[in-house]
Amino acid sequence: MTQGEGFTNSDGLAGMTAYDRTGEKIGSVEQVYLDDRNGRPEWVTVKTGLFGMKQSFVPLAGARRQDDQLHVATTKEAVKDAPRIDADQHIEPGEEHELYAHYGLTRPQAAARGTAGGAAGGAAARKRGREGMREHEGMAGMAGAGAGAGMVGAGAASRSTGQDDSKSGEMIRSEERLRVGTEEEVVGRARLRKVVVTEDVKTSVPISHEEVRVVREPIREGDGTRASIGEAEAEVTLHAEKAVVSKESVPVERVRLETEKVTETQEISDTVRKEQIEYDGGKGERGVKGEGWRDRKQGPRH
Repeated sequence: MTQGEGFTNSDGLAGMTAYDRTGEKIGSVEQVYLDDRNGRPEWVTVKTGLFGMKQSFVPLAGARRQDDQLHVATTKEAVKDAPRIDADQHIEPGEEHELYAHYGLTRPQAAARGTAGGAAGGAAARKRGREGMREHEGMAGMAGAGAGAGMVGAGAASRSTGQDDSKSGEMIRSEERLRVGTEEEVVGRARLRKVVVTEDVKTSVPISHEEVRVVREPIREGDGTRASIGEAEAEVTLHAEKAVVSKESVPVERVRLETEKVTETQEISDTVRKEQIEYDGGKGERGVKGEGWRDRKQGPRH
């Protein structure tokens, strides 16, 4: 980890991986922009977006280097919402003022005058800085700020109330936007439980039994049956069926639980804040005042 009075050159900054103040990865450093007055690195562009197609300007104020990582003093959301500025051209004073206001930085007056007055020289210095950094030669010591810029407050949507010297009649209008997402939560549980119950079952089954009846047959003459007089007994065995009951367990049904996702639309309402800009031109300024009224009523630009 290196800290000092600021980045003195752009060596090794290109290609580093940028992280925000919470340690979340932002993207890779693409270009380094130097201050026109003292030639020190002041801004870097970082590739952001889904496929890294967008370059966002990030201040080096409060940044520190750790190995091949660049830890900046702002948040990832602030970088993603930074003003859209062409990363291949000189930063104009109005654009730099907009960046300072977005990141909540106080812009040093000396640095502002140097940037505004050295557009051509600044472009050449930035070109040299970008060519030097693409060679990836060594690491330079660094600390907080370039060109003496002081940090007023970190975080996105911070706005400076100071005015740029070249555009003293402008201000930044800000507003809040509602972002609605979804998250899953446990709302209940369903379970299966098996219990044993009894029920009475009735059924009919045929059974049979033997009964005795006396059959008498006359004996005809000539049958050759011998007769004897005396006491005797004869018996037969009787049979009968009876109902026999047994039980067995058999599978009859498979029962399981399944979940089904049902999507419905829910209306979400909340209160957001936005700034309105009004113009009071006094008497004789009706035409300009009308323009101010329309500007005050305009909605957000996407």
